[in-house]
Amino acid sequence: MSRFVDRVTIHVAAGNGGNGCTSVHREKFKPLGGPDGGNGGRGGDVVLVVDPNVHTLLDFHFRPHARATNGRQGQGANRDGADGSELRLSVPDGTVVLDPDGAVLADLVGQGTTMVAARGGRGGLGNAALASRARRAPGFALLGEPGETRDLVLELKSVADVGLVGFPSAGKSSLISVLSSARPKIADYPFTTLAPNLGVVTAGETVFTVADVPGLIPGASEGKGLGLDFLRHIERCAVLVHVVDCATFEPGRDPLSDVDALERELANYTPSLGEELASRPRIIVLNKMDVPDARELAVLVRPDLRARGLPVFEVSTASREGLRELTFAMARAVEEHRAAQPILEPTRIVLRPAAVDDAGFTVQPDPEQEGGFIVWGERPERWVRQTLFSNDEAVGYLADRLARLGVEEALAKAGAVPGCQVTIGGISFDWEPSTPAGVAVLMTGRGHDVRLGRSTRVGAAERKAAKKARRQTGSDDSRDDAGDDERGEPEE
Repeated sequence: MSRFVDRVTIHVAAGNGGNGCTSVHREKFKPLGGPDGGNGGRGGDVVLVVDPNVHTLLDFHFRPHARATNGRQGQGANRDGADGSELRLSVPDGTVVLDPDGAVLADLVGQGTTMVAARGGRGGLGNAALASRARRAPGFALLGEPGETRDLVLELKSVADVGLVGFPSAGKSSLISVLSSARPKIADYPFTTLAPNLGVVTAGETVFTVADVPGLIPGASEGKGLGLDFLRHIERCAVLVHVVDCATFEPGRDPLSDVDALERELANYTPSLGEELASRPRIIVLNKMDVPDARELAVLVRPDLRARGLPVFEVSTASREGLRELTFAMARAVEEHRAAQPILEPTRIVLRPAAVDDAGFTVQPDPEQEGGFIVWGERPERWVRQTLFSNDEAVGYLADRLARLGVEEALAKAGAVPGCQVTIGGISFDWEPSTPAGVAVLMTGRGHDVRLGRSTRVGAAERKAAKKARRQTGSDDSRDDAGDDERGEPEE
């Protein structure tokens, strides 16, 4: 027998971005082919999507871990790595996504509604994309960014127009079985219904859904019995139908006290979504009219209930008495609720550009390190994650990017001195300023690339001077001449 699961905790991990490639083009007669390392692929996202064919969170109960594929690494010859595949997880309609602290992140209602649960990491740039006028042949590439990892709580809240509420064994399951084609479990003991049952009811031209949820007992709003499971599934219902057992033999219970107990629990429960349950329209159903004592009791309590402004219907699921009138009354209440709903306007995308004076990062003193500082910001932290610190040139490139962003100037204004500890993205290092905003000009530990300090004209002049010196000493040969001729340089 399949289980109904309406609350699970899942662990989702997006794919990591692929690393960029460091490669130099090599081909016969092309000794200076230049960099041709491709970019890494982007990691796959983890996406939650509403599927009408899914009615429970049971799959996530047995498989709570989900991970998307990683992006592929870039290759030489300017070949970019493939992107990771997107992982789509099907959830039932009415799923609410929360973080571990209970904050609502998304309410997934409607077929096809999606939410990106975890975003894939960006792929690293290859050395071909990092080439510039000053850095003709970068000897490094950027690392791929790690994918996002999150823990999420999924709660299923049934999407129904009418919710049947009442004490255990009040006849809710029997009522939904005669109003619709639903076939819930029916027995003569309390808490027969442990999971919500949905049924589709047709009344004239109106079609609506009815939810039969677990029974309610006093203290349900505080978590007693199945109270919280019960109350969560009626949050979305437009109309609440109180099913009252008029043939109960339990001492201390009568229809009026049952209705008062139900109203008290609804008033004490605070839903996480929408309006309070106490403000929903009510319909009172006095059930089991096929029992003579129940009919006599209904005659006594009917005036008191109607004096409260509540519509009262006397029904019997065994003899089908009063079901037609009840069905059309629920249909009218549902139609009134639907007509009162505002017309949803198309979603408008609002672009809010960053302020002109927004640097995109902040510098704060490090509370755990005396004289240290922490740099917070999306771009600086991402750049640090994508840097291969075993490559000196990559470290120098990171320092240049941070300087252009204004990090070093901000550190100097905050009071940083050379040698103090600076932390960015979990990586700590000793700060040595290299911009005019700093005190010192030399930054130790920088990567050095001999190709960066020479231009093509300077290199050609040096080769001509060396060639002339060899000729004067008689050590020149035809291979040097041929090499110069191939490079297109005039012979001295």
